[in-house]
Amino acid sequence: MWLREQMLSLLDTAIRSAHPENCLPRHLPAPPRAGAGRLIVLATGKAAPAMVRASERHYRNLGAIERMEGFATTRHGWALATERIELVEAGHPIPDLASVRAGERALEFANEARAGDLVLLLLSGGASALWSVPVRGVDLAAKQAVTRALLATGARIDEINTVRKHLSRIKGGRLARAVAPARLMTLAISDVPGDDPAAIGSGPGVGDPTSLADARCVLARYAITPPPGVAAALADAANETPAADAPFLADNSYDLVATPAMSLEAAARRARDLGYRVRMLGDALEGEARVLAREHAQLAREIARTGTGAEPVALLSGGEATVTLKGRGRGGPNQEYALALALALDGASGITALAADTDGTDGGSGAVDDPAGAMVWPDTLARARELGLNGVNFLEDNDSGGFFGALGDLIVSGPTQTNVNDFRAILIGSGSH
Repeated sequence: MWLREQMLSLLDTAIRSAHPENCLPRHLPAPPRAGAGRLIVLATGKAAPAMVRASERHYRNLGAIERMEGFATTRHGWALATERIELVEAGHPIPDLASVRAGERALEFANEARAGDLVLLLLSGGASALWSVPVRGVDLAAKQAVTRALLATGARIDEINTVRKHLSRIKGGRLARAVAPARLMTLAISDVPGDDPAAIGSGPGVGDPTSLADARCVLARYAITPPPGVAAALADAANETPAADAPFLADNSYDLVATPAMSLEAAARRARDLGYRVRMLGDALEGEARVLAREHAQLAREIARTGTGAEPVALLSGGEATVTLKGRGRGGPNQEYALALALALDGASGITALAADTDGTDGGSGAVDDPAGAMVWPDTLARARELGLNGVNFLEDNDSGGFFGALGDLIVSGPTQTNVNDFRAILIGSGSH
């Protein structure tokens, strides 16, 4: 049990470092002077409830909470009680009617902003689905169909967002255009490899480096034939997003308050305190979960074979793995990574691992009690065989959730109120549970 507690403590440390209570307050700006303008807070994403609460507490302490107003959106089941800012729930990862209404409500606040007002955009992962305001000629069903198709192909999140931005009246800098001439300040928790502001939440507050042609290329790359309305919208020059040098963006600002790299480094400090020699594999790893797992298993086995020296070794990595759905099972990228890793390790002694999504939900149905990820032990496959489970068959059916659920090795945390993407830890030379 001590090893299980160690691995979970690494995950917990990564999550706590990115929780809004710990990372947001020092970035919050001074409110406009009394009588000089309003403080309008717009928040969207999985961390929106905690970001709103942290900001409300901050401005209450400054005696300025009565001057706050605004609107926030999070995914269904993730809401927290707020004091001043209206908070609603909407669909994720597939937008729903509530997502459309939420996006329209956010645009109403943006359009009402005037010179002298400060619009504070609190942005985190999940925002792309939660604020979904389709362009003219595209209905919600068509946008849902395109999103589902892209998710099923294993498309990267930046590719999905390239399409989303050009089908939206709020993404890709269009919220910033609605806010002008008020000043917009974005404070973001990054959930994307590379921490690109144009990719986080599909960049509602910044210029967009992608184009309509890029969006069409993404669909062609994955052989997706879009509904007629979507095809027409992606051919309409009126749906081009504003570029980074658009004049209305000049006085705006953007700060990252938490990133995957920050969380990995916090976990690394914890691992060193526990006596591990840390090797960072990167905070922005992408690609098929099972392919990534095989690469990491090969590295772990080589380290175990050659010896770890005086200290056990911790391999830490982040990023956003993907899954190309071919089976009908349940799970997510981190659970699939864990299953593929277990198969590739094939019971290698002295190697344990954890893979989880830092938001607390790794794929699944979107319910708050979906697993965050899974843990791998040297005896994972042996215990599976005792239960009559064939790991290869489960992997081919994309049923990593069913596999680890039967073994009791799923990680179920519930919503963490943040999101800095995947967290993976492989401990070598540390014994077994």
